[in-house]
Amino acid sequence: MNATITGWGKCIPQPVVTNADLAAVVETSDEWITSRSGIKERHVSHVNNSDMAALAGRRALSAAGLEPSDLDYIIVATCTADRQIPSAAAYVQAKIGATNAAASDINAGCTGFIYGLSMAHGLIATGTAERVLLVGSERISAFLDLEERSTAVLFGDGAGAVIVERSDDSEGIQSMLLGADGNGAWALTATGLGTEFIGQEARMAIVMDGAEIFRNAVVKMSESVVEAIDRAGWAIEDIDLVIPHQANIRIIDAVRRRLKVSEDIVFVNLDKYGNTSAATIPIALAEAVDEGWIKSGSKVVFVAFGAGMTWGASAFVWGDRVLPESTIDDELPQTDMTGMEILMTKQEALHG
Repeated sequence: MNATITGWGKCIPQPVVTNADLAAVVETSDEWITSRSGIKERHVSHVNNSDMAALAGRRALSAAGLEPSDLDYIIVATCTADRQIPSAAAYVQAKIGATNAAASDINAGCTGFIYGLSMAHGLIATGTAERVLLVGSERISAFLDLEERSTAVLFGDGAGAVIVERSDDSEGIQSMLLGADGNGAWALTATGLGTEFIGQEARMAIVMDGAEIFRNAVVKMSESVVEAIDRAGWAIEDIDLVIPHQANIRIIDAVRRRLKVSEDIVFVNLDKYGNTSAATIPIALAEAVDEGWIKSGSKVVFVAFGAGMTWGASAFVWGDRVLPESTIDDELPQTDMTGMEILMTKQEALHG
């Protein structure tokens, strides 16, 4: 039994924060952010993470022509769940009405979607499930400290989802590669969150050693692609599209140069959304399908690197479905707040 993707969807919250908006309150500029990351703007959420995840999930179900009751399992890849307990997936299950589905989260940082894809594959291969909703969803803006310039300008909110189904054909996942090095976990972390900080006056913020992350991301993402396509029996020249984690344009370009592939086959949308962690690949995938980058039989590679340190890649052959079976008109509730007003409200609560 193989596992293939039959539905896709995304959810991007309305409020936008541009580089110019950030430059008004942070010691930075549009030129500084763009030249170092490729990011021009990002979206911030006015609703809970699970609300975005549920809407992306409903859109993926519609694209696959399925009902929530058809699902056997829901996996939410996230590091910014609404609460420590219960899982974000439990909320998603209730919000979409998937009463027959088991539900759990997975936290592998920015590699979460690929880890989740491997988990979905395993559930299908063992006969535990036939249809899995896999969501990558993050509300990282809630954890940002605008005084931490190295991370405050990089991250955004959003959700992407796919339906992973059993297939008896040759389409779908051709190989999976996962890795981690916990010795490097210190290089990208959130302070002030978790049981480690109980009883401490710890500032809540995402902190990162950018140089360490850059060096390891370039090496591990490049190596992962090579090994994943080797396991699939492909050559570099066989790849039709690479969908990398959207963290930094310099990382993506460095990986592309190492692999010696053309810019034309690397999908990039981080200029619009910034780094949405586990959501970047499913958001990019949804856009790639809708914009015609992916066709029936396309050989696609997903690759990511994230906190942990974690990394992973998958070689994937796209099936026949390149148009959604149906679409829905559901949207997130509107808000009168601007993106910067949402960020500043959080900032004032953080620093009093």
